[in-house]
Amino acid sequence: MLFLGIGIVLLALKYLAMGPVAEWSWWVVLSPFGLAMVWWWWADATGYTKRKVMEREDKRKQARIDKSREAMGLKPKKPR
Repeated sequence: MLFLGIGIVLLALKYLAMGPVAEWSWWVVLSPFGLAMVWWWWADATGYTKRKVMEREDKRKQARIDKSREAMGLKPKKPR
């Protein structure tokens, strides 16, 4: 997402001919989009994205369990 944001800013600066970016080559300006594509490919190929989603779901699930235990007057389990 960082590469995409940088690419959009550089593209806008190049299009509007602002600052030193106006003199840069289009290859330099568009390179963050290529880096974003490589990042997304790597994250999907290695399972990084799925792992992060599963970690987030596990944290939400544990928070719900802890909240229910507190409501019943039990102490929540300590995180592992």
